[in-house]
Amino acid sequence: MVRDNPVEAKTVRRPRSLLFLCTGNSARSQMAEGFARTMFPPEIKIYSAGITPVGVHPFTIEVMKECDVDIRYHYSKGLSSIPLDQIDTVITLCDYAKTYCPTFPRPVDQHHWSIEDPVRFRGLPDAVKPSFRKARDEIRARIEEYIKLLKVMT
Repeated sequence: MVRDNPVEAKTVRRPRSLLFLCTGNSARSQMAEGFARTMFPPEIKIYSAGITPVGVHPFTIEVMKECDVDIRYHYSKGLSSIPLDQIDTVITLCDYAKTYCPTFPRPVDQHHWSIEDPVRFRGLPDAVKPSFRKARDEIRARIEEYIKLLKVMT
């Protein structure tokens, strides 16, 4: 079952393995993975993947570096590279990913965070980077909120 925003405490289970899923895996899921790896306890396995993976956008790397999160060595991953049988929580980050979300081999706790895709914006870097920063800040805020709910649950 997909749960739309906002995530409520009564709908959250503490994950053992968490997948951030996006249609392309270039910006939003890489940002989410980067923040999660620095903010979640190390015993939670963190993954990101794309339904149709594309390369990590250079602006994604740049705006994450502004927050001291290094994702330079992240790479685009498809679902075939993720141990789907071990995933217990999925967070989709795209407006339409919940419609096209794949079937998982076992039941998962699924949430949907509607985050605008910064890659859709075109123009000179100074005009486009604010959209990447907006997505980054929204993802960080959602992860912080999710972690607070997890702490309440323990």
